[in-house]
Amino acid sequence: MIETIAIILIVLWLLGLVSSYTLGGFIHILLVIAIVMILLRFIKR
Repeated sequence: MIETIAIILIVLWLLGLVSSYTLGGFIHILLVIAIVMILLRFIKR
């Protein structure tokens, strides 16, 4: 479940980068959260 949420956050971040519509720092916060979730998943394994 955590991996799915992380993937969704990364996709939303990429869509924010590709389109000219960005919410400023919020998009980058989503990316950081997604990376942290992925790292926690690998550490727990």
